[in-house]
Amino acid sequence: MDQGVSRPLFVDQRPDGPGVSQIDPSDPAAPMYRLLAKMRAPVALRDIMIHPVRTGYIGQEKPIDPDIRVTELAVPSSAGPIRCQIYTPPGAAPARPMMLYLHGGGFTVGLSEDTAYITSRIAAENETVVVSANYRLAPEWPFPTALDDCFAVFEWMQQNGASIGGDGKRIAVSGDSAGGNLAAALPIKVRDAGLPPPHAAVLLCPITDFLCEEYESFDRLGPLGIVYDTAFIGFIRGAYLVHRRNWEHPHASPARADLSQFPPTIVISGTHDPLVDENRAFVEKLKAAGRTTEHFVREGMPHGYYFFPGLFTQGDEAFAAIKRFLASLPA
Repeated sequence: MDQGVSRPLFVDQRPDGPGVSQIDPSDPAAPMYRLLAKMRAPVALRDIMIHPVRTGYIGQEKPIDPDIRVTELAVPSSAGPIRCQIYTPPGAAPARPMMLYLHGGGFTVGLSEDTAYITSRIAAENETVVVSANYRLAPEWPFPTALDDCFAVFEWMQQNGASIGGDGKRIAVSGDSAGGNLAAALPIKVRDAGLPPPHAAVLLCPITDFLCEEYESFDRLGPLGIVYDTAFIGFIRGAYLVHRRNWEHPHASPARADLSQFPPTIVISGTHDPLVDENRAFVEKLKAAGRTTEHFVREGMPHGYYFFPGLFTQGDEAFAAIKRFLASLPA
């Protein structure tokens, strides 16, 4: 690009989201807001709460396999370019299967760099081109913005996968935690749009139902505050979904959707994750709909136990289960 010519901001860098707190100087309550601004900053309690979440996030893991080539791509969308990182295995094999990966972070934090260990390992172990997307975050960009960004990347991969060495007919969708929610909701949005479905879904400790208090494991483990707790789910549910009416929307809570056309799916869970019972219920609903489904569960494992290299043998077992599952699918 020529010097002095600025490129459009990536969508996740845009500062003009509908959820940005703003004060209108002509508002009759403006004097009170100015007084509050002298007493605390920022004025909005939501902005105060999001700061420790974003500054305390654990991300920035590095790729495990140095042979994986990492490149960057700007996927066009109606909202602007979406920054994606592409993880490509070595060699020149044509038309590899692809995976769209969606990072976690409670819909409010995170980057593709944070899950580089996961995406590079999946790329290396499965000879798969992994596209890791940086979708827009809440609360500045509430539901369904993140899912719209993911859909735009998926559609681009279907139409243009050959340009990055992939097969547009073999795209798995995957993600962890909040990204697992987006990956679970995406096949439903894709179906509603009349597009060919994903080849598979790989869901790591996903949020599948925002009415999570209905599940025994959440009621028992959520109040303990280990990794993932009641307070955090309440915060991200408000930040992402905003309105109570959105909690049961099938694009937000895929467990409440019609799953009769859902792709083959593997769900990774741990028994010490508050989400494990809702994951079980999601798997059972998929099975009842006649879908190909596997639930990989490890005893005593918390939310995100696959995230850190070399920490748990159970994490290695989860990646091995993903490899077996993807290899079992018809080409």
